[in-house]
Amino acid sequence: MGKKIFISYKYADKKVMALQGCYPTTVRNYVDILQSKLDRSDHIYKGEDDGEDLSSLADATIGSKLGDKIFDSTVTIVFISKGMKENKPEKDQWIPWEVSYSLKEQSRENQYSKTNALLAVVLPDEYDSYGYFIEESPYSNEIKLKTNILFEILRANMFNLKNKYKTTYSYGERVYNSYIHSVKWDDFIYNIDYYVNIALKIRANINEYEIRKNV
Repeated sequence: MGKKIFISYKYADKKVMALQGCYPTTVRNYVDILQSKLDRSDHIYKGEDDGEDLSSLADATIGSKLGDKIFDSTVTIVFISKGMKENKPEKDQWIPWEVSYSLKEQSRENQYSKTNALLAVVLPDEYDSYGYFIEESPYSNEIKLKTNILFEILRANMFNLKNKYKTTYSYGERVYNSYIHSVKWDDFIYNIDYYVNIALKIRANINEYEIRKNV
């Protein structure tokens, strides 16, 4: 069954791999590709650009805008890109607020929404590299995520499994150590349902994670 998917991203970030026919290429072009695939599936795309200046808005105004947009969504996909963060307070940028409202339980006219499943889709940078965030060992299958480049609310919800000693597999089931699972764009775009289902499976076990909900 299709899900309503909200996409959080830095609209004008140009530090991404150029796409054929898109000059200059921005993160929005990657959103367009995903949206076109969602339009051909059972999933429903929800999202908007980040053109509005948050610094002049009260928290309640931001909350109202995002609450209405995110309330009936089930999954939030965050596009991780090299230039996603601006040199200003995180509370004045859209992505942390969108993640925060995706994680909060909300009520609207006696209706209630649960915490969204979240998935971090990592975009290749302008050199077609994921190295700015994903460090892969040439000698093993070990992968290191450079979470220091992320917004605090994203960092806080990665590697946040309460039982740090839980094995990778428990009773034949994969155990994920982050509430926000990360995947490369190249892997995700060809198997969207697979990775969305991973996020939903993690959400089904949300009590196993220490969740940070506030910006």
